[in-house]
Amino acid sequence: MARKRKNLTDYDQARYRSRFTIVVSLISCAVCVIMIKLWYLQIVKGDELRRRSENNRIRVQEVKPLRGLITDRAGRILVDNQPSFDVSIIPEDAKDMTVIAAKLDSLFEERQMEQCRDVVFAPGRKPFVPVKIDRHIEREKLAVIETNAIDLPGVVVDVIPVRKYNYDEMLAHVLGYVGEISTGELKENNYSGYKPDDIVGKEGIEKTLDRYLKGYSGGEQIEVNVAGRKLRVLGRVDPVPGHNIQLTIDAALQKICWNAFEEPAGAAIVMDPRDGSILAMMSKPSFDPAQFNRGITEENWRQLLEDPLSPLQNRAISGQYPPGSTYKVIVAAAALEERLLSAEKQVYCSGSFTLGDRTYRCWKKEGHGQVDLERAIIESCDVYFYTIGASIGVDTLAEYAGKFGLGRKTGICLPAEREGLIPTKQWKVQKMKEPWQKGETISVSIGQGFVLVTPLQLINAYCAVANGGTLFKPRLVNRIETVTGEVISEYPPEAVSKLPADGRTLRFLKDALWGVVNDDRGTGRALRRDERDVCGKTGTAQVIGMPEDEEDLREESVPYNQRDHALFVCFAPRQDPEVAVLVIVEHGGHGGAVAAPVARKIIDGYFALKKMRSDKGVGQQGGEEAGKRLEL
Repeated sequence: MARKRKNLTDYDQARYRSRFTIVVSLISCAVCVIMIKLWYLQIVKGDELRRRSENNRIRVQEVKPLRGLITDRAGRILVDNQPSFDVSIIPEDAKDMTVIAAKLDSLFEERQMEQCRDVVFAPGRKPFVPVKIDRHIEREKLAVIETNAIDLPGVVVDVIPVRKYNYDEMLAHVLGYVGEISTGELKENNYSGYKPDDIVGKEGIEKTLDRYLKGYSGGEQIEVNVAGRKLRVLGRVDPVPGHNIQLTIDAALQKICWNAFEEPAGAAIVMDPRDGSILAMMSKPSFDPAQFNRGITEENWRQLLEDPLSPLQNRAISGQYPPGSTYKVIVAAAALEERLLSAEKQVYCSGSFTLGDRTYRCWKKEGHGQVDLERAIIESCDVYFYTIGASIGVDTLAEYAGKFGLGRKTGICLPAEREGLIPTKQWKVQKMKEPWQKGETISVSIGQGFVLVTPLQLINAYCAVANGGTLFKPRLVNRIETVTGEVISEYPPEAVSKLPADGRTLRFLKDALWGVVNDDRGTGRALRRDERDVCGKTGTAQVIGMPEDEEDLREESVPYNQRDHALFVCFAPRQDPEVAVLVIVEHGGHGGAVAAPVARKIIDGYFALKKMRSDKGVGQQGGEEAGKRLEL
């Protein structure tokens, strides 16, 4: 060895040293690169990679809560929940979206995967978060996906609870509907604490009481395989279901009310005058609330918006109509309380009333002759009310109308209620920059001109006449309770005020309203029953003023949207009223001929239900069967 080492020249030694240096340098560089990479992966990207690794195996998924049930006054379920199936993709599990898209396309020809790709590859999307590609799929489609699951890695099916409206369009305007929370709603204070994808009430009770109904989401920690499919549940926090809402609605009576109203547009309300409870409320035309469950189609939404009869509008609380002759009760009360006349004062009706150079006609061309106040109400004499209205004045009329609850919201537990309009001299100056004209008071005296009321305001005023003068806030909710029956809130009757009329005036008005239905000359004879127990008032409200030479046109020759509205409001029994009914038929014609027969069916149905339940001895519980048997 010594001999060999001796043989190395200086040149060889230098060359070996150079090679050694190079090798050491390369190894050092490699070690540095490895160390830098390890530092990068463990320190810089450590948290992210650890999370992604965990996500590959363990994930947390939301468990949606059940929304609370909505029941009627007897506990019959009006709104329930049912399972719905949503299809989602987790792109990180799908690996190759093009392949998955092609497979889904082959399974479902109608799938629009281009839209899906836009969502999947949208910037800012969080990894391992499922992307919805189809909602509310049919069970047949679900079966196809499950059968081909092995070829669809990353495709998952979620079971989501959705609303089931057991009375379809019959109660749509009261119950409302639900939908996914919008970006705009998320910014509102009312929705603080809500998150994207939450289902919220959009209209009706679903909206007003959403915070009680919605419940709280739970979650599951699950282990998944490489295809993203659940292997087992590692942990679970149960969702908290929403509270249940009991309404004052009587489902059987609602069905009777719906079936009785065969006209294309209008509203009907049934109330208990003893406490202001809403027993039934309907508006036509209506819509199917279930179509909003998983997102309404663009075509269906456009059809609803473009429908000239506005099916989304709840006419019972947001329709504003001239009250017509039903307003005469308020005018009569004002005249009696202001001592401007006695009930016996007579006015001669020749068929017209003249003020200045203008003539106002009575609905009865030949006139009513000599009539007192009771006869004027029974026969709905316009000339009588022209005369006393001119004496009272528009501002005093407005004062009494306001005390009867007209021209302001009732405060019912529903969104989108309207105020109506009770005009005054000041209102006209402020609104129209013109002084009030005496002739306008003449029109207001019979519920025409600028006067507008909602059906709910009008029936509430008549309920106050029926019960002796107490104006209630309309009740639609009885109570809110947990799923275990613990009562959260109760809503007892709430008296708002007393009518500005003494007992003598109210008794006079009730007697006159009884005559409207039961007197041979009464305009509401269509509702005269054998029991002779109904009090009511007809109304025929002009939509537009018709020239005198055109007032005799046959109704069918007048365009539909220019025909008069038909109204009828009543209560029964006369001595101890327990039910009040209002019917308004848009462009229906005369109240006595069109609205009164509808009210007759509802009143008859109410008392038939009452008798049937009494005979069965099961109270309200028998109402469902009774409602089915009453084919009206």
